Amino acid sequence: MARDLDPPGAAADSRPTPGRGRWAALAVLCASLLLVAMDATILNVALPSLIDDMRPTAVEQLWIIDIYGLVLGGLLVTSGAVSDRLGRKRLFLTGFVLFGLASVVAATAADPWQLIAGRVLLGIGGAMVMPSTLSLIRNVFTDPRERALAIGIWAAVAGAGAAVGPLVGGLLVESSGWSAAFWVNVPVVVVTVVAGVRLLPEFRSGVKGPLDWPGAALSVVGVIALAWGIKHVAKGSLAVGDLAILALGIVLLVVFARRQLTLDDPLLDVRLFTNRAFTAAALATFLAMLAIGAALFLMSLWLQYVHGYSPFGAGLRTLPAAGAMLAGSLLSPLLMERFGVRAVMALGLGGLIAGFLLLALSAGPTPYGVVAVVFVALGLGDGLAITAAASVLVSTVPAARAGQAGAVSETSYELGIGLGVALLGSIHGSVYAAHMEGRTAQARESVGGAVEAADRLGGAAGERLMVAARAAFESALTTTAYVSAGIVTVVALLVVWLVPRGLRASGGH
Repeated sequence: MARDLDPPGAAADSRPTPGRGRWAALAVLCASLLLVAMDATILNVALPSLIDDMRPTAVEQLWIIDIYGLVLGGLLVTSGAVSDRLGRKRLFLTGFVLFGLASVVAATAADPWQLIAGRVLLGIGGAMVMPSTLSLIRNVFTDPRERALAIGIWAAVAGAGAAVGPLVGGLLVESSGWSAAFWVNVPVVVVTVVAGVRLLPEFRSGVKGPLDWPGAALSVVGVIALAWGIKHVAKGSLAVGDLAILALGIVLLVVFARRQLTLDDPLLDVRLFTNRAFTAAALATFLAMLAIGAALFLMSLWLQYVHGYSPFGAGLRTLPAAGAMLAGSLLSPLLMERFGVRAVMALGLGGLIAGFLLLALSAGPTPYGVVAVVFVALGLGDGLAITAAASVLVSTVPAARAGQAGAVSETSYELGIGLGVALLGSIHGSVYAAHMEGRTAQARESVGGAVEAADRLGGAAGERLMVAARAAFESALTTTAYVSAGIVTVVALLVVWLVPRGLRASGGH
């Protein structure tokens, strides 16, 4: 007999949204989610154009790409607790307005650091939006089967948004320049906020006590310090300062967890992680997104620099990932009902492993046909695994704690993407630089730098440099694919060990 993930009284404070209203509310939430998810990857194909315009350093390039996810991930726990207290609709709408204003700051950036500041503000706004989307779904959809379907749609939109970000970014870059990747947010924000005011219900947990601001500071600074330390150590830095920041991040997060255990109303009830299925779902989301987030970033660059596609052409060729992710997310609720959570999560993670191994074992230069199959395997695996994990995270907590569950889910998702780009991107950069030993510093720094150096050299010398740079990029991509396959294999083993057999995400048997 299957076990129901919903604890008794889980929906005690929920007020069902009648008729079609709940599906209209889901449409509003998904529209906002699509935009926030797209912003995690929309700059992947815009980066070469942005590099030509702003001339950011390699470090600035990484910060431009991943600061959004790191800030968002660092603030999600606090935002989830605030939404439980002040109201999920209120925080959602406030965050989305900030998201629109931040888009204007980024779109008008005149230098790399203004763009990075804009991305920081986008991360803050996104952190206010993301937990509210999943927690409102938890409250609006009180029927477990309907909720599983709604979460499947939610996950499909989140995954598709991340996957089509490169396509939309490529189209906008070619037609209007890289700033259009931010301007496109503004009209969507306006329409969604107006619709949200009318269609979204309000939910609060009923908690009246003050927010744990010291705990909030510990979680935010701890996550950012941890991410900074991992980023620099992964690049080979053993500087005392970088190691100290890494250690500081670990210590602050340990202190945060211990503090939460002493509070009657914690920002994050860390006892949730004593539930094996909850822990497995959070780990699966984090580590799977760590691997696939870096893969989408690196493969977007690879399509442009190694294969020579335009930004739009590169984005178009990532569509198999979006389609497969959509299919996997929508199939996941049906498969979970029939085969259970553990089987679906393991199947999805197996798809990711297969995709990474196919990429790693393909003889270079890898043809696009093989890459398309890799995209399908990664997209399908991600859709299945992440949807199943989200269903577990949301269904294992009472409705009053839905904001915390949403925060854990989104923190795992966004921090996984951000750290994936930082960690695996740094590993890729180190391997690339090692293969380019003896070349100029600019050519060793990145494949974009090699393109600029080759353009200056011109002729046969420039072509030889580009041949070496493409080969170095391919070799580094192979290494990161093997590392990613290893990471996901560990996740799959943890899922099989931690998730009970026969567990389902609804009350079905």
